[in-house]
Amino acid sequence: MAPLPEPTPAHDGPGLERRHFLTVCAGLSLGTAAACTAAPQHPHSAAAHDGRLRPESERDAPGSADWRLGPTGPADAVAGYAGRVSVAPGEEFGLHVSTTAASFRVSAFRVGWYGGRQARRIWTSRRIPGRARPAPRVLPATRTVRADWPVTLAVDSRGWPEGAYLLRLEADTGHQRYLPLIVRSAEGAGRTVLLHAPATWQAYNRWGGSSLYAGASGAYATRSLAVSFDRPYDGVGAEKFLVYEWALVVLAERLGIPLAYSTGLDVHRDPAVLRGAHAVVCLGHDEYWTPQQRAHVTAARDAGTNIAFLGANTCFRRVRLEAGEGADDRTVICYKSDCHADPYYGSHPALVTTDYRLPPAPDPESALTGVLYEGYPVDAPYAVRAADHWLYEGTGVRSGESFAHLVGVEYDRVTPGSPTPGELEITAHSPLVCGGRPSHSDSAYYTASAGSGVFATGTMRWVEGLVAGTGVLGRDHGMDGRTRAFVTRTTENLLRTFARGPAARHAPAPRPNVRAVYDA
Repeated sequence: MAPLPEPTPAHDGPGLERRHFLTVCAGLSLGTAAACTAAPQHPHSAAAHDGRLRPESERDAPGSADWRLGPTGPADAVAGYAGRVSVAPGEEFGLHVSTTAASFRVSAFRVGWYGGRQARRIWTSRRIPGRARPAPRVLPATRTVRADWPVTLAVDSRGWPEGAYLLRLEADTGHQRYLPLIVRSAEGAGRTVLLHAPATWQAYNRWGGSSLYAGASGAYATRSLAVSFDRPYDGVGAEKFLVYEWALVVLAERLGIPLAYSTGLDVHRDPAVLRGAHAVVCLGHDEYWTPQQRAHVTAARDAGTNIAFLGANTCFRRVRLEAGEGADDRTVICYKSDCHADPYYGSHPALVTTDYRLPPAPDPESALTGVLYEGYPVDAPYAVRAADHWLYEGTGVRSGESFAHLVGVEYDRVTPGSPTPGELEITAHSPLVCGGRPSHSDSAYYTASAGSGVFATGTMRWVEGLVAGTGVLGRDHGMDGRTRAFVTRTTENLLRTFARGPAARHAPAPRPNVRAVYDA
């Protein structure tokens, strides 16, 4: 895999870092070419009663050593996007591709364990004639960038197991780019649902010049107020997935626990995958949520589904979804600090797109997560407080022991006075300085009335920590193999316990300690 660029800090206003130190606020005309190479099968495949290939059927399948990305070349060398963020198994979808090469092909790699190879080639297209597409257009009212390219290739996903996929565009010049796709699960009963975050991927996407953070000039004031999935992702094409989600998928599949795959957009539309699920895992950076998604995840918690928040800044922004060129829910709207200009401001306050904690309908994320987003940027050690907590079993860690650089680049903390769903146990309490002010990052655990356990890491680097010291992402923030071992074992403990059903039935109850920690 090519090294990934360091994320560029965005800004929330003139001269203001994107998230300084925050506190709780009150109150191709080529036509359609059919895919031609069938999905390879293997002797370990196992189908469900409805014929769909389940993720666990893939655990010990042979992997593909050549899934990593080659040179990307110039921005226009090859790029593309899928007409859908996720597909049901067997569903057809369109790929929209632009390339300066004479031809290209597409390979679909499913991410997983695969004996340590970490992905498997499921499908490859034939060679497709290449064509460079026009520059994107910008919708002036919201400064939304859209490519709106015609369909270059129609892909039939029959035989593709449920899971997270990297589609690799392979130009005959040797240049390559990824695009991510989720083959979603229809049901999650008795399973652990991995909840991917495409709304957040898109919010940061600057392909064509603009994201929800900056416009073509680089200024916050000219940023997009709505962003579209009808365009490629910038950079390597799948940076947010690779940095904040990929390593957790590999680990979860290695463990062999029953898995289901979905996205926040899918849960927004239909919560069926959450019904009866043993756990839901929100990954390393899952910032942008619709109210519907939040309500559905909260209802799952209240019905006994465990929830893991393996990042920070989760459920921080309230967004709406609107239709794109060819499908519903292709546009993510978030006015943020310009929320007074949101057309819903006077009529539907609970749908106004700003931070969840802000007026006109404040509902801080801590009511679900137990922790509250506080600041950016930060780099600090992760300091264990409750070494005897079941999460840390087998790590050999001692109370007070720390792991350098594991807290960053954004963090959450338990904030006394903010709404919380119940009594919290702070398992890690990590001193830091953000914007010149001292504070802490907290990992916290609670159980809901239905017995579901909820754990939040309080740091955005947790999933990156699963590959710390390996260099596989092109950077480690200074984290090392010792940190990797600690994060891996803790995550294994969490996933295995949560996969058994309501955590209160299988694990010790939280020992409330917020007052003791913050009054000390």
